[in-house]
Amino acid sequence: MFSVPEQFSAATKANFDAQLALITTLTGKAFEGVEKFIELNLNTVKTTLEESSANTKQLLAAKDPQEFFTLTSAQAQPAAEKVLAYSRHLANIASSAQAEFTHAAESQIADTNRKVMALVEEVSKNAPAGSEHLVSLFKTAVGNVNAGYDHISQTTKQAVEAMEANLNNTVAQISQATAKSAPRAVAKK
Repeated sequence: MFSVPEQFSAATKANFDAQLALITTLTGKAFEGVEKFIELNLNTVKTTLEESSANTKQLLAAKDPQEFFTLTSAQAQPAAEKVLAYSRHLANIASSAQAEFTHAAESQIADTNRKVMALVEEVSKNAPAGSEHLVSLFKTAVGNVNAGYDHISQTTKQAVEAMEANLNNTVAQISQATAKSAPRAVAKK
């Protein structure tokens, strides 16, 4: 049987190792998210430059102002749709990274909580007589911390879901407005 200081020492080492593993995992996920973000931006810049060059050539080839404005209006809708697609892709990257971070943190916290509770149970078995009240207070404190974390986790999830719903709603409204305004702009010319 281990003594209480040895148990705490082993638990501290295990907790440190778990935190290091969590930091390594989160850092890897962060780099993956940054890599996706950079890739998205590079592809967007490349595509935008190619399309801008083609659009400029098309506009310069216009024979009269009417054709110029018609081409400009015709190019507005695809450009707006590409901005919306970029926004959706960016939101998807952010949402995916957040979900991976949350999953990694939740699994690590659950594992740490199991280990802490196992340690508390083991220490309480070896605790001197009369310390039951202190052990009970400690268990209650750990339970309250876990409940607080669960509440914060749920609130964060709800906030992220609300943000995603608002973003999707905004994108849909902008898309509808752009679709309606492009034909009107062509008709006014």
